[in-house]
Amino acid sequence: MKAPKHPNRRDFLRQTLIGVCAASLPARAWALLPDKPIPKRPLGKTGVSVPILGLGGYHVGTIKDERQAIRLVREAIDLGITFLDNAWEYHHGRSEEIVGKALQGGYRQKAFLMTKVHGRDKKSSLSQLEDSLRRLKTDFIDLWQFHEVVYEDDPDLIFAKDGGIEAAYEAKKSGKVRFVGFTGHKDPKIHLDMLSKGFDWDTVQMPVNVLDAHFKSFQKNVLPVLVERNIGAIAMKTLADGHLLKAGVVTPQEALTYVWSQPVSTIVSGMDSLELVRNQARLASNFVPLSAEEQEKLLQRTAKAAKGGAFEPFKTSNRYDGWKGREIHGIPLGQA
Repeated sequence: MKAPKHPNRRDFLRQTLIGVCAASLPARAWALLPDKPIPKRPLGKTGVSVPILGLGGYHVGTIKDERQAIRLVREAIDLGITFLDNAWEYHHGRSEEIVGKALQGGYRQKAFLMTKVHGRDKKSSLSQLEDSLRRLKTDFIDLWQFHEVVYEDDPDLIFAKDGGIEAAYEAKKSGKVRFVGFTGHKDPKIHLDMLSKGFDWDTVQMPVNVLDAHFKSFQKNVLPVLVERNIGAIAMKTLADGHLLKAGVVTPQEALTYVWSQPVSTIVSGMDSLELVRNQARLASNFVPLSAEEQEKLLQRTAKAAKGGAFEPFKTSNRYDGWKGREIHGIPLGQA
C-alpha cells in the first residue's frame, strides 16, 4: 500500500481556506458568488479607489493550464477583484504573460494593473519595464513598485546616481507608469529608510497580519507613517504565507478580517483556484470591521506563536527572497 500523500503548503492553504469559508456560510451557499459588491477604499492620495481584495500574481503563474489561469483572472475581475498584483520576475515572466492575455477583450479597462520591477539601476529598471509592458500587452502600468526591497543596501542602490528611482521619474513623465511604490517583507527599518529618501511615494506594500504586530512589526512601525503621509498601504503575507494556519491560533477568516480592519487600502491574496477566488470574494463582500476589543483579543491569542518570528520566516531568512534579488546580491539560490 502506498504511503499517504502529504499536501504541500499551497494545497494545505487552499484546503483550509475553502473549508473555513464553507463553514462560515449557510449550507450549500459557500460555492455561490458574492451577493453584494466588494468594498473599495482610497489608494492613498492617488485619487483612485481599489477593492479591499487583490489578486496575487505569483499564484496565477503556478496554474499549469494557461486557459484555466486566464479564466481565473477574468472571473476575479468580474467578481470585483480588479486590483491585479504581479512582478517582472514571477516565474520568469509567465505570470505577466498570462495576465496580459487575460486582459484582452476589454478586461484591461476594468483592471487596476500593478507590477513590480527588480532593477536597482536606471538601465535595468527601464529594460524590465519594457518587458512588463510587452508581456502585459498594455501601454501603461497603473502602479509600478520596486520589488523586494529586503536588503539593507537596496535603498541606497535605488537612490544612487543612475539608480532605479531615476527610471521611475522617467516612466511617470513618459506616461508608461501612473503611480510608483515599493515592496518588501524583511524588516520595517528598511521600509523606513526608503520612506526617508524624499521621494513622494504613492504606495507601499508590506506584511500585515496578526503575528506581525508582535515581531519586527510593519503594522506598528510603518503603517502609521503611511497613514500620516496619505500613502496607499498594500497588505501582503496576511496569512504569513500559510504559516499562520499551521500555528493553529486563528482561522483564515479571523486573520483576513483583522487585516481588513487596519487602515490598509487592499490586501494581495494568492489564489490559484476558482473556489478560492469565489470564497475570498464572498468574505470580502461580507466584511464587517472588528472592534478594538476584538482585535486586542486576537493579538493576545497570537502573542506566543509570534515570538521570534517562528511563523514569519520571510522576515528571518532568505528562503523567500526572489531569484533576481539573490542574483544582484550574490546569494546562492539554495542558501537560507
